[in-house]
Amino acid sequence: MKIAILGAGALGCAIGAALTEGGNEVWLLNRSPPHVGAMRRNGLLVDDANGSRRVRVQATTRAAEAGAVDLVVVLVKSFHTDAAMRGALALLGPETVVLSLQNGLGHEDVLADIVGRERVLAGKTYVGGVMRNPGHIESGVAGKATYIGELDGRITSRVTAIAATFNAAGLVTTVSDNIVGTMWDKLLVNVATGALTGTTGLTYGQLYDEPLLKTAALAAVAEAIAVAQAAGVTLSTTDPERPWTLAGEGLSAGFKTSMLQSLEKGSITEIDFINGAVVRWGQRLGVPTPVNATLVACIKGIERAMADRQHATT
Repeated sequence: MKIAILGAGALGCAIGAALTEGGNEVWLLNRSPPHVGAMRRNGLLVDDANGSRRVRVQATTRAAEAGAVDLVVVLVKSFHTDAAMRGALALLGPETVVLSLQNGLGHEDVLADIVGRERVLAGKTYVGGVMRNPGHIESGVAGKATYIGELDGRITSRVTAIAATFNAAGLVTTVSDNIVGTMWDKLLVNVATGALTGTTGLTYGQLYDEPLLKTAALAAVAEAIAVAQAAGVTLSTTDPERPWTLAGEGLSAGFKTSMLQSLEKGSITEIDFINGAVVRWGQRLGVPTPVNATLVACIKGIERAMADRQHATT
């Protein structure tokens, strides 16, 4: 398959490297000239459980250089989705399929507005990646599950073919007939911890040590479950304790959520596609979501203060 990774940061590079080594023609698209330049000169340096190796990859900042592909995997930050896809229309041929593996909920609607709903597939991945330096990543692919599916739950030949390609490259991938449910399941996990750690600055170990925060987390998750049920979504659990427990499973006490990592780096968060998605769906369906609305407001306030500080120092 000819595949473009739109937003080849740490995670995109981890998936892209596996697909490249699986014999596919893969293009890694990223806006960062140093990162792309390093990959073009020296290949992508990949560290994983097997050690360190260089993977010869095709990397570019320009979609036109890659041309039309069979599959676009979207992995840009949530708030860049619209601009990134509009800037990458050169990737679209008559049969091109667009698959979002981003965190949160609502990207499919953004993409559908640009490329047409009939091209859009949804997915969730538990593959991990950490950016070490430009052109150098740590990859966590082994044993990490990916789920993909058609938005209407049909099992089609195109989604089956993509799963087969991923599996052949060592990316354990399952076709789901309830991908929207799978996405809500993952959303509940993000709702449980992201905004609370972002507002408090706490690591997972500290968060799980604080009963007051657990109470707030369970309330936020309960709201999200009520919204999903009102939307007719089939969840794997309706017990708020389950996502709360899942969120921290297998992570060290010092681990930080991606929302907290974003704020510490001075960049805005994906709150609009996590707790914000719960609030939007709640408004649409008449389900009250005061806890999630409060969490969104607090994170937005922190982002505002951060932007004002940055502005004052420039």
